[in-house]
Order: sequence, then structure tokens, then C-alpha cells
Amino acid sequence: MRQTGYLILVMFQLGAVSAFADAASVDESDKLKTIAFAAHQNDYSGVYVHQSGGRVGMSRITHVSEKDGEHERREELDGAKREIIRSNGQVWLFADGHHVKMEMRRIRPAFPALLPEQIATLKENYAVTREEDDEVAGYHAQTFIFQPRDNLRYSRKMWADSTTGLLLKAVVLDDRGYVIEQYAFMELNINGNIDHSWIVREKAPAEESARQLHPAPLPKAESLAEHCDWQVDALPAGFKKILEMRRPFRENKEPVIHLVFSDGLAGISVFIEKTNGTTNLHYGLVGQGEVNIYSRIVGDSLVTVVGEVPAKTVIQIADSVRYAGQ
Repeated sequence: MRQTGYLILVMFQLGAVSAFADAASVDESDKLKTIAFAAHQNDYSGVYVHQSGGRVGMSRITHVSEKDGEHERREELDGAKREIIRSNGQVWLFADGHHVKMEMRRIRPAFPALLPEQIATLKENYAVTREEDDEVAGYHAQTFIFQPRDNLRYSRKMWADSTTGLLLKAVVLDDRGYVIEQYAFMELNINGNIDHSWIVREKAPAEESARQLHPAPLPKAESLAEHCDWQVDALPAGFKKILEMRRPFRENKEPVIHLVFSDGLAGISVFIEKTNGTTNLHYGLVGQGEVNIYSRIVGDSLVTVVGEVPAKTVIQIADSVRYAGQ
């Protein structure tokens, strides 16, 4: 099903706090900045659970910050064996021990690095308040609520280590206060004895390893030098375009236009592809966890909006997409 393909693509790639409400203190604002940088500046290793749309997954993350930059390793602990290593902009994907693939840039921020570095960009869209302290994975945690100022995005609650600021737990809440997505560390070691042996130190050995394993090359995405002729008229306030590209997708003969927008916490993707007379297209609304997908036909194109926002928001955006070219 075409919509399921979009869901998998975006949840894998999308592939990002601000100024609080008026009552927030300077100290709390500084704390949020600490949280935003903590995932990049500290060494840590732990196992976390991700729950979304009835699905539960478990992963191990190891992160090391050195003079030469950041190194990160993620291992899936259930299902097919898959491991992703990121070292200073170089990315390797190991799947079942048989393939090594270079991956394109990450679009979606990944736990625990969920907060944007530019805290002030959220102040017009979210009111941020403190709640009672808690404990997560054996660490004392400070708790924050991000309440949207409109009904076009989700509320979020985050728990951060009171000493380092590292994010320990994060949940997304619907308009009734129910949890629809959650990340949480089950066990964690911060700035302790962290294994460094997996770090890729040089580019050449990784390339040689890739050649030996005969990896299948990933499709290339091409950033657009000029804006495409498609326009999105009804984005919620605060969402900014962060990426515009053409990319291959499944059986499509022509590249798909891919626009990415973010308000710092939530991401929205707009895909535009030629139908080429295809009659078995799936359109309408489908969702999983915090991600909703809505597709509609516009002329001879299929417009699909995928967002970490409520269903009504992706519908509003899709209905506003129009061709503005000649």
C-alpha cells in the first residue's frame, strides 16, 4: 500500500524550547537549552523502548562525544538485526550482517535528541511549564509540558536528567491527554565507562568493508536549486520549510517532489508525484501513533502529506497544496 510506504519512509528519516509561557523563569529557559545540547555533549549508553500505534520496539543507543566530534550507534534489539553508526557526518547501515549502506541526511530528530538547539523558535507555538520532578531509569528527572497554542499540533511531555539535562523520557499526547507515542529509557549509563571500540575512526576502512559486503546503493536524493512550482498555502503558524528535494520512491519512474517543514518539535512532509494514469492509487486518511497521512489527487498528481500532527492538520495542509507554475 503506497501510504504505508510513505509512513515507513518518513518514520525512518524524518528521517527537528523555548521561551516558556510568560510565567517561566530564566533558569528554566536555560535548563531547556541544556536539554537541547545534552544529547550531543554527553557520553551515554542505554536501552530504550519506543511505543507507537500499538507497536513496541526496543533499541540500544551508545553515544560518545570526542574532540573530533560525535559518534552514535543504534542497535535494534527485536526483529531483524539492524545497526546504524553515525560518525561526524558519515553514516553506515548494517542489516542482518550482510549489507552496509550509506544513508542520506537525517530529517527527523531521534530520541534522545528531540529538542531543537534554537529554543526561542518555539515560543509562539508552545507554552512550556514545569511539573513535579520524577524518576526515570534510576535518574532524578525534571519534567516539562509543551502545550500547543493552537489545536493543530500535539502536546508533549518530557523528562530530563536533573544533572546533565539528557532526555530520559518523552511522550506525545492527543487532545484528550492520551499517550499516542512514547520513548523511555529502561536502563542507562551517563558519562560512565562507555565502550568506544565500535567507533569508525577513518573513512577508508568503512569503504573497504562496504565493498567486501557488496552493498546495494541507496537511491540518491537531489536537493532542488530552485523552488518547485508547487505551493502549500495552509501550514500552521510556526512551521518553516527546512528541505526541498526530488527523490526516487519505489516504482515511480519520475522523481517525487519532497518538501519538509518543522516547527522545532513536529515534522511535516509533503510528497508530490505524477500519477501517470495509474488507477490503483490509495488516497484518504490513515494514521499510526502520532503520524497521520492524507492523500488526494490534484490534477495529474497525487499529493500526500505525512505529519507528526493531528489528522485535521494533515487534511488542512493537503487541501491547500496547489500547482502554481505555468
